[in-house]
Amino acid sequence: MSPRQITVLGECVADAFTEPAKGASNELALRVLPGGGPANTAVALARLGTPARFLARLSGDVFGRLFRAHLEASGVDLSDAVAAAEPSTLAVAELDAEGQAAFSFHAQNTADWQWTAAELAKVDLSTTACLHTGSLALVREPGGAVVEEFLAAAAAAEGATISIDPNVRPLLVRPEVYRARLARWCALADILRLSEDDLELLLPGTAPEEACDTWHAAGVRLVVITLGAGGALASLDGERLRVPAVTTRVVDTVGAGDSFTAGLLHHLGARGLLGGRLVGLGLDEVADACRFGARVASLTCSVAGPNPPWGNQLAEVTAAGGA
Repeated sequence: MSPRQITVLGECVADAFTEPAKGASNELALRVLPGGGPANTAVALARLGTPARFLARLSGDVFGRLFRAHLEASGVDLSDAVAAAEPSTLAVAELDAEGQAAFSFHAQNTADWQWTAAELAKVDLSTTACLHTGSLALVREPGGAVVEEFLAAAAAAEGATISIDPNVRPLLVRPEVYRARLARWCALADILRLSEDDLELLLPGTAPEEACDTWHAAGVRLVVITLGAGGALASLDGERLRVPAVTTRVVDTVGAGDSFTAGLLHHLGARGLLGGRLVGLGLDEVADACRFGARVASLTCSVAGPNPPWGNQLAEVTAAGGA
């Protein structure tokens, strides 16, 4: 069965990785890669073989041109992307010894947060099996409120499964802003995918299982919490399972969560399980989708930056007995 289209809405960010300049102790070089959680997810979906459309506001500056080339080369549909006059968002990343990235953002008045109702009113979701969004696009104003209204309208129409990844960025938006809105998002969403770091920022000191129950009570059917080396916890209407992480040589973890989300959605979509309110979805199918997502994430961790695998790369590794 061929997967139906998944539409991803959100930001595309220039991830600038710092490294010493060669031959100069008082200079710093930046290696810039296209990033941003929603953009990473759209790229991973397209590379896996799911028709992926990306709703983004892409600047005409040097970074925006880089984004367009990267997304189009990965097979992402940009037919509804907005050509924005504002500059691109820049995130400067420093990697620690374990490959974990700490980001500082340059995001004031940039293109990603300026959505208008008129821009999103043009978008047709009639062929979309799943609408995925989250991250900063849902909370950065003035566009955040517009994106949430678009999400609410899509949820009310009941044609597409709604998926949200909060991807909390406390350097740009205070965690309490996410906390204030999360119950509304759960009332709209069918799938909530978040990391253990997100969990600690949203519900400090709360056990993952207890958090799942809280979010089920707010309305979301499937909650998946990725736990780094601890794998993932999935909860479908309160029925839970754990999936182990896939062992790999970690270069860095940038984009790993986005790749997991893409793998999860791709696997469900390829089996005709996306579209509407996840009617007919069972725990065994969730387990298979999470295991697939873990494989995709492991391959992303094995290379530098947010560079998810293509479907044929995943198949080759699997055939060779790897991830």
